[in-house]
Amino acid sequence: MLLEADTLIYDNNDETVTASGSVRIDYGGNKLVANQVTYDRRSRRLIATGDVQIVDPQGTTVYSDKIDITDDFGDGFVNALRVETVDKTYFAAESGERRGGFLTTFNNGVYTACEPCEDQPDKAPPWRIKAKKIIWNQQTKTVRFENSSFEFFGLPLGNFPSFEIADPTVKRKSGFLFPGVTFRSDLGVGVSIPYYIALSPTYDLTVTGTGYTEQGFLAEAEWRQRFNNGEYTVTLAGINQANPEAFDRNTVDSGPDGDPNEFRGMMGTSGRFALNSRWDFGWDVLVQTDKNFSRTYGIGDYTDFVYRSEVYLTGLDDRNYFDLRGMHFDVQESNLNTNPNGTENFDARDQEQPWVLPSFDYSYTPDEPVFGGELNFDLNARVISRDKLDYTLSEVNPAFVETVNGIENTSSRLTAEGEWKRSFVSDGGLVMTPLLAFQADTTSVNYSSESVTAIENMASNPQIGVLTDIRDAYHRLLATAGLELRFPLLFASENSNHVIEPMAQLFARNDEPYSEKLGIPNEDAQSFVFDATSLFERDKFSGYDRIEGGTRANVGFRYSGAFGNGWIANGIVGQSYHLAGENSFAAPDLVNAGAYSGLETDTSDFVGLIGFASPDGLSASASARLDEQTLEVRRSEVKAGYTGGAISVSAMYAFIQAQELYGFDEDRRELSLGGSARLHENWRVFGSGTYDFETSVMVKSSLGFAYDDECFTYLMTFAEDRDRDTGEATQNIGFNISFRTLGDFGSATDSVSGL
Repeated sequence: MLLEADTLIYDNNDETVTASGSVRIDYGGNKLVANQVTYDRRSRRLIATGDVQIVDPQGTTVYSDKIDITDDFGDGFVNALRVETVDKTYFAAESGERRGGFLTTFNNGVYTACEPCEDQPDKAPPWRIKAKKIIWNQQTKTVRFENSSFEFFGLPLGNFPSFEIADPTVKRKSGFLFPGVTFRSDLGVGVSIPYYIALSPTYDLTVTGTGYTEQGFLAEAEWRQRFNNGEYTVTLAGINQANPEAFDRNTVDSGPDGDPNEFRGMMGTSGRFALNSRWDFGWDVLVQTDKNFSRTYGIGDYTDFVYRSEVYLTGLDDRNYFDLRGMHFDVQESNLNTNPNGTENFDARDQEQPWVLPSFDYSYTPDEPVFGGELNFDLNARVISRDKLDYTLSEVNPAFVETVNGIENTSSRLTAEGEWKRSFVSDGGLVMTPLLAFQADTTSVNYSSESVTAIENMASNPQIGVLTDIRDAYHRLLATAGLELRFPLLFASENSNHVIEPMAQLFARNDEPYSEKLGIPNEDAQSFVFDATSLFERDKFSGYDRIEGGTRANVGFRYSGAFGNGWIANGIVGQSYHLAGENSFAAPDLVNAGAYSGLETDTSDFVGLIGFASPDGLSASASARLDEQTLEVRRSEVKAGYTGGAISVSAMYAFIQAQELYGFDEDRRELSLGGSARLHENWRVFGSGTYDFETSVMVKSSLGFAYDDECFTYLMTFAEDRDRDTGEATQNIGFNISFRTLGDFGSATDSVSGL
């Protein structure tokens, strides 16, 4: 024992030792501080008085004016005490007694996880539990409340004869978790009761039962296990729907007429393991009885509209990358699909989704320069299998196929690409970057008769009017010689710096093979947008199935500015020119990826982007694509936002002109607004909305408010989604109440966090 004090008095008659004045005692990891401490040798007890503090080995601090405790700090009695744990939870009581070094009983006690107010220490915390007796067992890690009441901002909300919670230091303990409440018009009111089972420090299980007033009982279970090098989870859920008719007629949720969809279920699993410092192996797989069960009932992390199931192996070493994965896509929509014979089918759309077995990417960049420049090799391969032909009919004339989004049966492709480039800087500041690239690929296709018929029908469509070239294999070679010129000009003043950079690129290539005829599938280059961000790309297609051929020049200006007051600005504007050979963007493929892109003519549309940001949180940007002759707006997007102090707002307007052959027959115009405001130190309100100008429908809207501090959070939200075509609305009300150390109560997480 280490004892420090101003004065030490030994009384041999009474067998006491009294220390007074700045007393400090350290013993067995316990620390005691007081004005005076008297030690009785016969009873082996310490009596400390005056601003007493005891800190045990776990960091829990006891405050009192007087403490009577044994010399091993194991047993004791305290009057008018206050206890603060290392996890910032607080006990207070008229008196307390400690036994055995682990069992503490508080008489007429109070418990809370809210830190006392410094300005008003006597002010009631946001929440607290008052009890006739509080029993804290540090051995079993439990806190038991007897004859207790729960107070919220000083107001009593309910009395409880007896209940028990986990010790605040416990991270995992078996028991009931706080229940949850949800509401949807087709599900009814749902009450969820989860039970957590802590089986070991490395694995656990959570089972949840949810009762819906419309649909009955939903059972869920989630198993989680962690290892030194990774972790995995398994989720199961199922329900026998009591009232499928509550859903819209002839949807996946309700089932087709005469065949209601009653039993529904799913199994999902995900995991990731580090094989070593460079290699990771993982998976994320969803299997369900129909394509919309997990989304309808909000099962865990399986609610995405398009859910990608995959198994993968990845490797990363400096600038070298390896990725091998198999994938399948689930579109969780409620619509039934029609088979060719006219019957409704749950799985028709799912059969159109491909199995990617596998997809492979490898990138290698040598550490050392090659001929003074950078050399890069890329290898890509994919094998795609589809059970059902995916195609769309023309809106103008349904007798013709407009696009073939995916062929039936199997197709595979192997692509190898190499690129070398080196930059030279002249004395005058001109940056010259010559480039050489070579790409070779081979594609093998196993067409079904239905696929051949659809492709020939599409080729005969008067809007397209091209020939077909359907074969078992396609081999392509593309060589590129390029030169990029940049001339950055710096303009500096006392309060600002500006860089204007004229920029030009020239790429000489042979024509894209097979682009003049329909036949070769386009699976990974269907998404295509030409704007300022892609102006200076060597190949503007988004994937390997299409390659940009012919000779092309890209010309434009880039600007960046920094001002003394902290403002920054940037911009880019330019145009692309097809100079020789065949224009790949004017050549139709099975999805018409280049149609209406702005690159299908020899002189492209103008593209531009400008933006700024201020140090006080204000930012804005605008981008557009304008017709090269009439300057008509083909595509535009405007964004603005402000974040500062108590207010945060954002706005975005987007316009995309109709792209009929690309699958969009009408213009698209949308305005999205969002914002939040902190009304008080702890109160905030927030909302968002999206309005479709073409259909005059408020597609999405939401409103919510919240209270949050260090120990309590309350969140209330209302959201409404409307169908763009029918205007039918779906409402969702969500709320969540969180008491620190006690638990959460309210809606499923996704119903509130999605806002």
